Amino acid sequence: MTDLEEIRRKKMLELQQRAQQQNMEAEAQREMRQQFEMQKKQILMQILTPEARSRLANLRLTRPEFVEQIELQLIQLAQMGRVRSKITDEQLKELLKKVTGKKREIKISRV
Repeated sequence: MTDLEEIRRKKMLELQQRAQQQNMEAEAQREMRQQFEMQKKQILMQILTPEARSRLANLRLTRPEFVEQIELQLIQLAQMGRVRSKITDEQLKELLKKVTGKKREIKISRV
C-alpha cells in the first residue's frame, strides 16, 4: 500500500509542477501581448489624428479582424517612413475604401 501511495504522491507533484509551469507560460504570453498592444497604441497615436483613431475604434466594434489588419499595415507604412504627417480621417476613409474594394450587392426579387 505504501508503494501505491508513493506513486500517487509523485504523480500529484508532477501534475502540480506541470500546471504551475503552464500558468507561468500563459502569464508570460499575456504580458508580451499587453506590451505589443501598448506599443501599437503609441505608434497609432503618433500617426493618426484623433478623428481617425475614433473611426478605427468604431469600426473595430463590427469588424475587429479587419481593423487589426489595417492597423498593422499603417504601422508598417510608418516604420518604412512612408507616413510623413498624421493620417487624417479623410485619408483613412480613402484608404479603407481602397482596401475594401467593391462590395457585392445582393438583390432579392419577389415574384
